[in-house]
Amino acid sequence: MSAPRLLIDLEKLHHNALTLVQRLAVDSISVTGVTKAALGAPEIGKVLLRAGVESLAGSRIENLESMCRGGVPASRTLIRSPVLSQVDRVVAHADVSFNTELDTISALSLAADRAGRTHGLILMVELGDLREGIMPNDLEAAARQVLHLPNIALKGIGTNLACRSGVSPDTNNMAVLSSLADSIEASCGTMLDIVSGGNSANIQWALSGTDTGRINNLRLGESILLGREPLQCQAIDGLHTDGITLVAEVIETKVKPSHPWGEIAQAAFGEPLPSIDRGDIRKTIFAIGHQDTDHYGLLAPQGIKILGASSDHLIVDSSRYHENLTVGSEVTFGLNYSALLRAMTSPFVAKVMMKSSTPRLPAETVQSCRA
Repeated sequence: MSAPRLLIDLEKLHHNALTLVQRLAVDSISVTGVTKAALGAPEIGKVLLRAGVESLAGSRIENLESMCRGGVPASRTLIRSPVLSQVDRVVAHADVSFNTELDTISALSLAADRAGRTHGLILMVELGDLREGIMPNDLEAAARQVLHLPNIALKGIGTNLACRSGVSPDTNNMAVLSSLADSIEASCGTMLDIVSGGNSANIQWALSGTDTGRINNLRLGESILLGREPLQCQAIDGLHTDGITLVAEVIETKVKPSHPWGEIAQAAFGEPLPSIDRGDIRKTIFAIGHQDTDHYGLLAPQGIKILGASSDHLIVDSSRYHENLTVGSEVTFGLNYSALLRAMTSPFVAKVMMKSSTPRLPAETVQSCRA
């Protein structure tokens, strides 16, 4: 079988999604399954629906179109603000989109009118992470304008945290979002069906037993696909962390000096990594690199230490690995979200969907995903 390849265990992903759907349902929180890291793969979308997610989401219209072509029978949400030049495609393939700009919303209104459709809208609110969002003091005015646009239905409000600045969801900022929902309903005379509290970074908060207020929806991708929460990259109890793994093939393995020699200049991807002279070590090279994944996000098996990468080579110290690696040997790596996203996007990494579960990797066999 071709390497490198992603092994995608659909049954493990189903287990992760079902477990989270059931746990969050206790507090009446629905799950929107985010498929952007999976590039809108119809096979994964169908698994998430079977597990009980309420709708499917992606950040690029191309991924939602992929699910349409794959016959995935789901409500589809575009969770990145629409590109103005794609509003007709958004209206055609997304039932709901997240928005912050009134110019874009007006264009969606016109596109929906041309298509003879009503397009759902979630207004995103800025609560400190400083990515996208309407400032809280401006939300009411924006909602009033949206409510007057034809062919647009204001479905709710939402926020996004922990993506750009690492601001954690907590009791305070989630209470602000709940309060804003109450305020919009009271002042604008409308009911909000959805108050979307955030992404997988909200898992610890949502499952902590705290009062979740008006929050009735979370958008989950990483926690389903990788079984981890993003804030500390910790495994979520009861979930598989090896639902998706990366297999790479050895193309060289030799005993070499641990320290480079010669005049040192800038390396291909910036400054060279500092290295300590530890004498000769067993250096192994895998046929995968920056063009295929984020090597900083690979979780190596115990006994393998990742030393660095170039465009097409991953260099590791395999001196303490329990097997004698030879050319053609394969090793399975775990991934964090960054490594997964890059590997899924690379055309050089094969994607293999498996319908029967394989044994779960013991937690101690992979290094921490955050050094």
